[in-house]
Amino acid sequence: MFNGFNMMFPDHSRPFNTTYKCYSVSMLPGNERQDVENGGKIIMPPSALDQLTRLNVVYPMLFKLTNGSINRSTHAGVLEFVADEGKIYIPYWMMHNLLLEEGDIVEIESVSIPVATYSKFQPQSVEFLDITNPKAVLENCLRNFACLTTGDLIAIKYNNTTYELSVLETKPGPAVTIIECDMNVEFAPPVGYTEPERKEKEEEPMTIDPTELMPEPVGFVAFKGEGTRLDGKKKKDNGTNDAPAVQRQTYVRGIPDYDHPYGLLRFDRSVRKTDQTEPKSEDTKFQEFQGEGCSLKKNRK
Repeated sequence: MFNGFNMMFPDHSRPFNTTYKCYSVSMLPGNERQDVENGGKIIMPPSALDQLTRLNVVYPMLFKLTNGSINRSTHAGVLEFVADEGKIYIPYWMMHNLLLEEGDIVEIESVSIPVATYSKFQPQSVEFLDITNPKAVLENCLRNFACLTTGDLIAIKYNNTTYELSVLETKPGPAVTIIECDMNVEFAPPVGYTEPERKEKEEEPMTIDPTELMPEPVGFVAFKGEGTRLDGKKKKDNGTNDAPAVQRQTYVRGIPDYDHPYGLLRFDRSVRKTDQTEPKSEDTKFQEFQGEGCSLKKNRK
């Protein structure tokens, strides 16, 4: 019974396949349509919508555009059905990929392609590296696209600058749809980009002598005083400082504890006992003018 019913009303699920004259979006009558130029969708005539409806084409409507003269193709979605009969309007970058001129014949066929899971792009200019967050910018621009085809050179616009990106790879197939998908995106180095040479840093000499950071000696320091003439005359000033340099303690570089456990901070608050085996007596301290006097001339007996 049901087989007879299907014989009376057959399922018209044939693909849509026809040819149109191709024009760029700039030739579309009316106001300038930047939303079409900056995306990956085309504008078709109203008759195409009637034919697609009769053929029960599955949504979203995706199409394969082919330049039969050179057997070159790409994929696109449809934005509106307002074009003149027998004509379609496509973005300029798509015409450039298909090597089409204004008014050339292009073949359009409805297709069903898998949902994208991975794509890899290569910017065609080093200026693309100036974008702070390229993945976020690309994700926002791809909202105007419906498909990606391996080998295409797409164009996106950001901050009044047009950037061209080559589609190097798409998964799970050479042509994928990016409508409501979770897609991983990678970037190849831009064309003309060279890795900067890594220069080994030379060890710079210390600007501060470590000995200057050592504390000055406390207490009596030998030969630290100034010279005085025996005849009472003032010492001649030659403009040079004859005072001896202060002898600081010898700088000893510390040895790190390589066995110290990682992430452990140790605060040593223990009080160290001083060595009291040999107490210093007050007699050992230096006392001024406690020496014995001597005469330069020997006394005669």
